[in-house]
Amino acid sequence: MTVRITEQPFDPAAEAAALSHGRTDIGAVVAFSGICRDSEGHEKIASLTLEHYPGMAEAEIARHVEEAEARWPLLGVRVVHRVGRIMPGETIVFVACASKHRQAAFAAAEFLMDYLKTRAPFWKKVEAAGGVTWVEAQAKDDAAAARWTRDPKRDAAE
Repeated sequence: MTVRITEQPFDPAAEAAALSHGRTDIGAVVAFSGICRDSEGHEKIASLTLEHYPGMAEAEIARHVEEAEARWPLLGVRVVHRVGRIMPGETIVFVACASKHRQAAFAAAEFLMDYLKTRAPFWKKVEAAGGVTWVEAQAKDDAAAARWTRDPKRDAAE
């Protein structure tokens, strides 16, 4: 498992390659890169600024990676998240999951992105022509993340 928070730009292709380099047991790597857009609706975005609690954010992300590893047969996970000022076109987040088979890698990557989008301890500020605003959680993102909530009764039946 690799969890890294950085202010520096990074190369998603190099991160994906590092996950599987020299490994012959991996049959699938599913990778997601989140990129800063230049607009939201009709408003142009000048930049995003992401803040976090150092130490706590890494520990919380690692805890969710461990949950993904407990749910699916993963052979590796990489999560890289930017903080600081991010310009349109720059990568904000990268999640890659490796497994013997694609289904586990897809599900785990989606699980981790839903967590990062809704519950990870990051705060996002948007700088646009209309001013600076803090981004609120969106109901659609919360609904996507809610599907991963464990139901002890269902889990016991499985």
